[in-house]
Amino acid sequence: MRADIQGLEITIGELKLLSGVRPDCAYRPATATKFVREGLKTLGLIVLVLISYFLVVEIFPAAYLWAVALHLAATAGLIFEDAQKIIRSRANKHLINLFNDVDRYNAIIKAIEINDRIEDAGNQEVKIADRAKVVQALHLIREDLVRALKTERILRENKKFVAANTELFATNLKALNGLQIGNPASERGRLLNEALQLALAVQAEIKKLQERCGSNSDPY
Repeated sequence: MRADIQGLEITIGELKLLSGVRPDCAYRPATATKFVREGLKTLGLIVLVLISYFLVVEIFPAAYLWAVALHLAATAGLIFEDAQKIIRSRANKHLINLFNDVDRYNAIIKAIEINDRIEDAGNQEVKIADRAKVVQALHLIREDLVRALKTERILRENKKFVAANTELFATNLKALNGLQIGNPASERGRLLNEALQLALAVQAEIKKLQERCGSNSDPY
């Protein structure tokens, strides 16, 4: 990875530190279809647990009570984890949207890295023109993503948001829009356009957080 994009990726560890929760703490996307699909997977695991229980009792009949306790605990754990994820998914839609934005952001960086490796292998025709502008856009989007994640966590952990933190809502969209796309059809233009679209998505999430801060009507 070239030096100009090193450290730009938002890692799982950093994401957990910024948001206060693991990215896999909720279902993505938070839809009924996803809930049903994951519920069926959990049901399948419960069936396997029950089969395991009958096998253990058959082989070790003296361990009947231990088998009951162990498998009941396993079943309850699976159900509790599933229910907890569904509750979090429904209650934290803004956080899930930001997690998805981070995935898109990291995907752009990965695409640039792969393109760089292809270029370094001797394929100069794939070189990204005006690379500095693309990287500059990614820096600005990273700042907005970090700000949005911090803001979402403050709102989630504090029902009454401290008015002194309103500066967190400032975004870098104006600066991003100032980056001119010379040839939209070029690889550089495509990547920069994707970055700008992602910036708009992040700004929309920050605006929702700001509106929620003002109305304080969307409970977590």
